Amino acid sequence: MVETVVNSIDDDKGEDIIVIDLRGKSSIADHMVVASGRSQRQVGAMAQHLLEKLKAKGLKVAAEGIQQGDWVLLDAGDIIVHLFRPEVRAFYALEKMWGLQTPQPAMQQQMGA
Repeated sequence: MVETVVNSIDDDKGEDIIVIDLRGKSSIADHMVVASGRSQRQVGAMAQHLLEKLKAKGLKVAAEGIQQGDWVLLDAGDIIVHLFRPEVRAFYALEKMWGLQTPQPAMQQQMGA
């Protein structure tokens, strides 16, 4: 199922896709996928497409934030997906909780931050 999630996000031009293996580290899920979209519209569209694909595979999925599009959470049981605009992702830095590097938004990379 992780492959389905990653492929869907990639097909929708999601950026900086990270899969975090939570097995043995957390009881909330087996995997967490974190990715960015360039705008609220793209984040919302990625989430909606992914939601439809996961439901078509028979998964019960809870979703939060699709309408706002800054940060979308999809909880599919064993897989939790966080989709962000880059600035919001950098602010919350979820990857740091798991000891991973947080991607810098494109604007910060261009400015050398």
